[in-house]
Amino acid sequence: MQQNYPVPGKHRREGIRAGKQRAGILLGFLLATAPAVANVPVNIRGTIILPPPCIINNNQTIRVDFGDEVMTTRVDGVNYKQAISYSLNCEIQKSNSLKMSIQGSPTSFNSGLLSTNKDDLGIALYYETQQLNINTWFNYTYPNQPVLYAVPVKRGGANLTGGEFTASATLLIDYQ
Repeated sequence: MQQNYPVPGKHRREGIRAGKQRAGILLGFLLATAPAVANVPVNIRGTIILPPPCIINNNQTIRVDFGDEVMTTRVDGVNYKQAISYSLNCEIQKSNSLKMSIQGSPTSFNSGLLSTNKDDLGIALYYETQQLNINTWFNYTYPNQPVLYAVPVKRGGANLTGGEFTASATLLIDYQ
């Protein structure tokens, strides 16, 4: 029987070589899958400002009364136009560039009109001669006070029923 004796250092060298190859593959795998880490500072800056210190209509409800003689057949978006009478007093600190919005529920037949308690009747709002869409902002410069109007509008082709109608909205002012 012939015995094979290991060549001195041969297996050891092969083992070391194989270990280095496995370590190289493992290191390559770790480098390929390890997330890159960076350390970057983040600076956050801002200025908190107070809303414009305005008093609208002496903190009283603004009322628009179309009266008791609005005829259902004459509601056409022109007739019965009423000025919205209100007062505005602002102690501006930051800027006279302001914006205004009238917030409320839109009608089902026109999203720019303010809804009323009557399904086929809405209220169009105007800033001077320009029709406004509710829930949108328009710009103006204080101390000029926006001249606002309201006018009843019926759904096209609708026959309005008689009776009292109401609508409500909120007037907002903010910096531009």
